[in-house]
Formats: sequence, structure tokens, C-alpha cells
Amino acid sequence: MAMKLKLLELTDDKARILFEGEGNTYVNALAAELINDPGVDVAHHKQAFQFSDPELAVTTVGGRPPLLAITDAAKRLSGYAGELLQQMEALETA
Repeated sequence: MAMKLKLLELTDDKARILFEGEGNTYVNALAAELINDPGVDVAHHKQAFQFSDPELAVTTVGGRPPLLAITDAAKRLSGYAGELLQQMEALETA
């Protein structure tokens, strides 16, 4: 099932994205990964109510486009998941 995203705000240095129908687990991980990017000033998620859709807000510095920062962070998370999967499969065959 594909994630459904809704762009709430986009400027040269800020993006706000709503993750429709998602929990906050992935958005938390994405925000934490974004903080590792030196071009990201602020990355946080908020959820108005326990069962509402989470929102990710990202502010960048130094001309870093916020959507590119989010895309790069998502790719890094995907890579980490792939590495974990390979290690788990290796454990199963050991």
C-alpha cells in the first residue's frame, strides 16, 4: 500500500507534509534522520490527536531544498532497513 502525502506548505526553506492514514512511527524515524543532515535546521513531527494524521515540518539552511532533504533522509532510512533485512536473513541461514 502506498503512502498518501499531502503538501501543506512549501517555501524555499520550509516544508510541511501531512502523512494521511499513517501512524507516527515512520514520521518519527524520518524526523530523527533529517536532523543528521547539516542542511536541516529543524525537523519535527506533530500529531494533533492520537488518531489524527501526523505532520512533518522541516526547515532548512544554506539553500538546501526541504523536499530534497526529506527525499534523501527517506532513502537513507530505506538503506538502513535493507541492511537490517540482509543481516537478519544471514542469521536465519547460520
